[in-house]
Amino acid sequence: MIDPPVVLAPMAGVTNRAFRRLCRGFGAGGLYVNEMILARALTEGSERTIRMLRFDADERPRSAQLYSTAPGTTAEAVRRLIHDHGVEHVDLNFGCPMPKVTRKGGGAALPVRRRLLAGIVGAAVRAAEPDGVPVTVKFRIGLDDRLRTSVDTGRIAESEGAAAVALHARTAEQCYAGEADWAAIAELKAAVRTIPVLGNGDVWEAADAVRMVAVTGCDGVVIGRGCLGRPWLFADLAASFAPTTGTSSPETPPRSFGFVAATMLRHADLLALDEGEDAGVRLFRRHAAWYLQGYPVGTEVRRRAGMVSSLGDLSAILGDVDPALTLPAGHLRLPRGHTEGPRPVHLPDGWLDLIEDPTPPEGAELLVSGG
Repeated sequence: MIDPPVVLAPMAGVTNRAFRRLCRGFGAGGLYVNEMILARALTEGSERTIRMLRFDADERPRSAQLYSTAPGTTAEAVRRLIHDHGVEHVDLNFGCPMPKVTRKGGGAALPVRRRLLAGIVGAAVRAAEPDGVPVTVKFRIGLDDRLRTSVDTGRIAESEGAAAVALHARTAEQCYAGEADWAAIAELKAAVRTIPVLGNGDVWEAADAVRMVAVTGCDGVVIGRGCLGRPWLFADLAASFAPTTGTSSPETPPRSFGFVAATMLRHADLLALDEGEDAGVRLFRRHAAWYLQGYPVGTEVRRRAGMVSSLGDLSAILGDVDPALTLPAGHLRLPRGHTEGPRPVHLPDGWLDLIEDPTPPEGAELLVSGG
């Protein structure tokens, strides 16, 4: 198990090398996962996909997440990740609720196909096993409240040799709306006994992570939207899980805007180093809104930051804000990143046609065509 038991969730367009480097600088240890890679694109030699697989020389373990819908493609992609890109940990995505993913039968749509799920996980584990690379699996509670598949998914992953599982405690239908159901994490932990179970959902502060572990019994936490615009959360988490801390998380006051501004400039610099200044600054614009969220900087600063065109421009914008400015009480928990949902899950035609009972009793088999 990683120490501290903290994982940066793979987020498309976010957890690139620059962001991972920034987060690692705040929190030593832990696991920082690269953004999701399409298995088929990797096996077909997509230059864009290969470019996404960039790691720092000191980045250990090198971690990448795969999205796949076929065992054979999965196995080949895992071998390429390991042999061509030095990846030392592979995570499989069965949790993405985005329509462009689920309507192809991938992401959060796939776990209802139990045999296909087992085939993909098993293929990944067998492909990684000769090199001693662990494979983990991340998923959601289910498609909706009627089709909850997380316990079965966890047991399948366990039986196929996954090294750990992580549950985003929302359904695909919820998307990113509503509260995460931490009780589902506890249920999964009780069902999966031989490998670690990690929890994900509504961890906005270090105290949330400590409480999740205490309430659910999970072995660690996965951090997604909570670190957007707050990469220093990993420093708070490391302190909270330090052996001398015990089970109580120290209260961490919100950072002053001077600290936030310095972090923003560092982040933009890292993106510029990887992508060139023009492209790097364009990529940074979405992050700027997350960093500024909650701080009373004014509409004009937000507008200018959202249109920033150079590193010098960003420095000038931030220089106009009082560095002593603080975050008002309660604003630390304002959601950042995706907020959409609930909404119907888009599935391939006939995807659920042969499910005999959408809410089977515990231990019953879901009979699904093609799975």
